[in-house]
Amino acid sequence: MAKLVVVIGVKETGSKPLIAAEALKKAAEAAGVSLSVETPAAPVDAATIAAADAVVLLGDVADEARFAGKTVRKMTLDAALADPAGAVSSAPSAKKLIVGITSCPTGIAHTFMAAEGVEQGAKALGYDAKIETQGSVGAQNTLTAEEIAAADLVIIAADTNVDMSRFAGKRVYSTGTKGAISNGKALVERALAEATVQGGAAASGKRDLAAEVAAEKAARAAQRSGPYKHLMTGVSYMLPFVVAGGLLIALAFAMGGIYVYDDAHAGTLAQALFNIGKQSFSLMVPILAAFIAYSIADRPGITPGAVGGVIAGTIGAGFLGGIVAGFLAGYVVLYLNRYIRLGRNLDGLKPVLILPLLGTTIVGLLMVYVLGEPVAVALAWLTDFLKGMQGANAIILGAIIGLMMAFDMGGPVNKAAYTFATGLIASQLYEPMAAAMVAGMTPPLGLALATKLFRDRFSADEHEAGNAAAVLGISFITEGAIPFAAKDPFRVIPSLMAGSAVAGMISMAVGAQLRVPHGGVFVLPIPNAVTNLGGYIVAMVAGTIVTALLLRVLKPKVA
Repeated sequence: MAKLVVVIGVKETGSKPLIAAEALKKAAEAAGVSLSVETPAAPVDAATIAAADAVVLLGDVADEARFAGKTVRKMTLDAALADPAGAVSSAPSAKKLIVGITSCPTGIAHTFMAAEGVEQGAKALGYDAKIETQGSVGAQNTLTAEEIAAADLVIIAADTNVDMSRFAGKRVYSTGTKGAISNGKALVERALAEATVQGGAAASGKRDLAAEVAAEKAARAAQRSGPYKHLMTGVSYMLPFVVAGGLLIALAFAMGGIYVYDDAHAGTLAQALFNIGKQSFSLMVPILAAFIAYSIADRPGITPGAVGGVIAGTIGAGFLGGIVAGFLAGYVVLYLNRYIRLGRNLDGLKPVLILPLLGTTIVGLLMVYVLGEPVAVALAWLTDFLKGMQGANAIILGAIIGLMMAFDMGGPVNKAAYTFATGLIASQLYEPMAAAMVAGMTPPLGLALATKLFRDRFSADEHEAGNAAAVLGISFITEGAIPFAAKDPFRVIPSLMAGSAVAGMISMAVGAQLRVPHGGVFVLPIPNAVTNLGGYIVAMVAGTIVTALLLRVLKPKVA
């Protein structure tokens, strides 16, 4: 059994030291650690210190020389009270691992110097460390999900924005690169004492559906890999441009009519809004391509991807061309980066000169002379085919979109339907987008309605979660249905799919068009954002009711 000594500082007074001592003893017992606690009134003897595997100092401790040669960890008393299990985890029986990320704006020297500082500081304190560097040529020494799960602490030493979703539930300390470079050991000590839990659980005992949904979305994002991950990265960066452009164009139409773009409206606010929205739309394909390439090859892929996306737009290849350009740029730059070796002194030229220049040249030539025209022909055929859909064919398409949106509620199938519908906005095809959004709102709305009408089919915590599901539903967050589906998939998922299929069919049947790919019910009052608004609302209500009624039929009463 590992032995741990906890020393409470001389300035700690009142009831806190006693409470902390009891909490630490319970945590140590649960972790299988032998714990001795020293207070100013009850010091431990030298023999106990000599036999200890590690020492934890809480607050200001006099005569630290007594612990020379021991693995010493410093924390505040409040930090130990907040996380007793973390405080005793410094014993050797627990795996001692610090992981982290370093990054600086230029992504060259400071990124790697900070990583080295953290690693050396962790080693000096008896910890193993693995630090991911997010430099100018992409992420290196990348952390795995298993390493993050096993880590005792996460240190983010970065002067740029770092995605924190991977570290939900972990103790995280964020700072800049300066401290890591100047004194890595001091930084690690401060991190051990001051780290806080990232995205911690709700304080109350009630079920927090929003937190569950956020955790599920983060977990799904972490599980994405390969082409699916790259495509979703591009779509996520593209969406704000489409949303902003669509809303501005809708407002322009509301103010100046459907011919707001002609000369009669020159100089008016309405035409200005229309032109701004049009420019936002024009960035849709380049941004999609740029960030697909970014996901594959990191920052050096952005320029070739964006240029390839612009070429796709000018030759009529649209969003399909943007997808092709993005993947092409990403893998071209990835392989160029991998096989071009200039030596340490000249590697700084690669991200700002060599990779953008070679990547853009190769991608541009391939799009102009080889790939662009066939993709443009394919998009034109698809556009004509969808525009020609009438009656039963349109209803079938609506049903397919609805089934896909509800099948995995934000998973790959859902995202395939959503990406397809969003991409068609660039080709002035708005009906599939309307069907996708109404079908995506229906699952959580149907569950929320069912928890109110058929209370005997749901548990007490599901009744509470139903309120949050309603908010998520009207916001077009299909993932709001996931916790219900995970608990009873064989009854819940078919109910959701049926309701979404009905919603998608009605939306396509009435010819509803949606110019904005997100926003839920909050975009419906904006003039011209949705056409055939009455029929669209009927589709949403009908799908919600179908889902609720099927849940009533399929789910048994709760015992």
